[in-house]
Amino acid sequence: MQPVSPAPGLIAVGRVVDAYGVKGWVKVDPFNEPGESVLRSARHWWLDDGRRIAIESARVHGASIVAKPEDSHDRDAALALCGEPISIAREAFPQGKEGEVYWVDLLGCVVRNREGLELGEVARVEDHGAHPILVVRDASRHERMIPYVGAYVDAVDAGARRIDVDWQPEY
Repeated sequence: MQPVSPAPGLIAVGRVVDAYGVKGWVKVDPFNEPGESVLRSARHWWLDDGRRIAIESARVHGASIVAKPEDSHDRDAALALCGEPISIAREAFPQGKEGEVYWVDLLGCVVRNREGLELGEVARVEDHGAHPILVVRDASRHERMIPYVGAYVDAVDAGARRIDVDWQPEY
């Protein structure tokens, strides 16, 4: 493990929950589906204290990810990482398919309705089961929730930091 300054654009993607075996492997609870987790392919993980961990190997194990940090050689070293949040540099995420966007890329996007009225910026994206919800905060810090579904979201241009919606301010 190397102590270095965390890179900008780090995204929290999981947390070390236990050691896995006796040879330095760790068990990680990913914040998304294990089969879709960037933890499987990213070769460097970041801890909250700025340490960067090189990863030798990572794979899905049930509802978790198990991984072998390069400098972790026994169970004690793995246990020392328990509870640590894991972040990944945004640029390490795989390219999405056409029309797909990572939720993190929606944060800070300006939301405008069909009449051109600016409703605010995306403060967070929440998932309540049926579909994601954009939580949009305006200049007065008022928040509104807009379902992130085709019926209300007309266009997303993450590169231009803009989302066009069919939504009125009084909704």
